[in-house]
Amino acid sequence: MTLNKNKITLVKDTIDKHDIDKLIAWLGGNPRLTKGDLTIELEEKWSRWLGVKYSVFCNSGSSANLAAIYSLLLSNKLRNKKIIVPAVSWVTTVSPTIQLGMFPIICDCNKDNLGLDLDELERIIKEDDPASLILVHALGFPNDMDKIMELCEKHNIMVIEDTCESIGSEYDGKKLGSIGDIGTFSFYFGHHMSTIEGGMISTNDIDLYHLLLSIRSHGWDRDLPDYKKNILRNKYNISEFRAFYTFYYPGFNLRSTDLQAFIGLGQLEKIDDIVSKRKNNFDLYHKNIKNKEWKINPNNKMFVSNFAYPIITSKIEELVNALQDNNIETRPLICGSISKQPFWVDRYGITDTKTADWLHNKGLYLPNNHQMTDKEIMLIINVVNKILT
Repeated sequence: MTLNKNKITLVKDTIDKHDIDKLIAWLGGNPRLTKGDLTIELEEKWSRWLGVKYSVFCNSGSSANLAAIYSLLLSNKLRNKKIIVPAVSWVTTVSPTIQLGMFPIICDCNKDNLGLDLDELERIIKEDDPASLILVHALGFPNDMDKIMELCEKHNIMVIEDTCESIGSEYDGKKLGSIGDIGTFSFYFGHHMSTIEGGMISTNDIDLYHLLLSIRSHGWDRDLPDYKKNILRNKYNISEFRAFYTFYYPGFNLRSTDLQAFIGLGQLEKIDDIVSKRKNNFDLYHKNIKNKEWKINPNNKMFVSNFAYPIITSKIEELVNALQDNNIETRPLICGSISKQPFWVDRYGITDTKTADWLHNKGLYLPNNHQMTDKEIMLIINVVNKILT
């Protein structure tokens, strides 16, 4: 019997009618739309909210990952091109490492928080001596950052935190994305906040910040502070006139716009309320879901700004059918294991990621968004528990 007639979707747009009305009024003033002062204002306010020194606004979370990884390569901070990548992640977490000629080494996940498996991580570090690591805080669940940062600092490994699904989550009182060397974020529709498309790269390292500013925009110096411009121009004997079209790095065009920055500034005004709502939704799910096979197990150092609630069960087909029959949207648990994706298998062959493979075959996630009601969540819980108990 169908319990629910109205569809419960995974996500809801965080850009509401009030935001659109403000945008229309702003557009009526014929403002600058391409990257300008509002982009800088958003970057500064985001940095203050996150608790870092520097941020760079770009056109997507995927571009944020691309630029973050590329900046490490250009920085001369890496002793080799070996990089640890997480089995439970997203294609554009891993694909830039391939596109940029690096050597990705896949690390399995753990069952407590779906982050990097610490035993596997230590083994890879000892055997392969990688110089960098990109991790994913999946669905709002922090990795075990104390141990990860301890290992990486001991072995001189640069750390990128892909925080695209976890805006507002914290580990030991620090917002995710502010702990490693670089944090990346996505402002895609359906994520915790949206600029339609958009992303952010954050760091406390001024050298990486300057690299990111340049490679975001072709590799020129226009966005750099004057003293940095002078260093580059003097080094290469570039006149002020020639500097307009001089490229110091083989960069990209990953810029966003002031139109999107305007939206982002409005989103920042309500991000704390959105984060709080997602946390409360997670708590309601977690208290009432009954799944003897597995439940996520974040520890007391973790504040969870949940993107979607994960389920792993051998009854996955039965559960998917029940959810769909009740107009409840669901998806595979992220994309399962990267090691099972065709782009990885075609290049690297079969890779053993035992826990991620288990998740790949038996995992799904349930809706969570800031507009969900307790009634909707309890309805979903009842459908799930009917199958799993």
